[in-house]
Amino acid sequence: MRGLKIIAAMALAILLGSSTWTSLEAQEASLSNAPYARLFLPPPAAVSLEQATATHPPPEHTGIGALIYSTGSDFVAFPKRKSTWVILGIGGAAALLVHPWDTEINNELQEANTLKKVLTPGKYLGYGWVQMGAAVGMYTIGRYALEPDEGTHTNKWSHLGFDLLRAQIVTQAFTYGIKVAVQRDRPTGECCAFPSGHASVTFATASVIERHFGYRGSWPMFLIAGYVSASRLTDNRHYLSDVLFGSALGMAAGWTVVGRHGRDTFTMYPAPIKGGVALAGQWSPSWIGPGPKTRH
Repeated sequence: MRGLKIIAAMALAILLGSSTWTSLEAQEASLSNAPYARLFLPPPAAVSLEQATATHPPPEHTGIGALIYSTGSDFVAFPKRKSTWVILGIGGAAALLVHPWDTEINNELQEANTLKKVLTPGKYLGYGWVQMGAAVGMYTIGRYALEPDEGTHTNKWSHLGFDLLRAQIVTQAFTYGIKVAVQRDRPTGECCAFPSGHASVTFATASVIERHFGYRGSWPMFLIAGYVSASRLTDNRHYLSDVLFGSALGMAAGWTVVGRHGRDTFTMYPAPIKGGVALAGQWSPSWIGPGPKTRH
């Protein structure tokens, strides 16, 4: 029984990052067999796979001034995006669902000594300064050590670092703001548990990488984010509800940053899966369409 609870806890910890979002091909296949999809918002207009995987358009500038201005705009945009409230709504609902079993799950996981040893590195991978340091390193190398791409003022590595930095700033600000406001005690008795900062910052990183490299290139980072999140349970620093909402907050912040390269459309609709129905999401940024768009 204890093993089943551990498996359930691990699965829920990575639910938002590695299982909720499906590829465009999978969504199209699912919709063709979903007559009840009309009960929900219809998906955005179809786009070709080539358009959907087109290169993420670079910003015109990635300097310090642009970083400050863009990050300030991210904070303003965060509550205005529909996707923010959809993702936070899913995360909040998941957190409420598991809340009654938070303590029981943690108590069970404290007895799983082998699992605790396996997950120990997650504690260090998920520190905010580690994720921020990786973003700063990527930005610095791309900005000052590599030549800009032809006809631009930037390159893909400075662009990635630029987005990662913004995502970390926004995510950590909202995470610690909520921690101070909620004041939920950790399983060990000290403040502040809700939401998990390790979960939020790693899922923010995964969300930015997903936009730049597509789901095929980002799934390892989503697995790492799930691994980090699960480590907070075995380390007895967070409850499962803290981790689930932290994951949602990180994704909402990350997709605010990368989604603001153009207006976007976001919708949720049901998709049949073996043995039941899953909720699928489709995000269609305005840069997908005829001809390249490079204006930041």
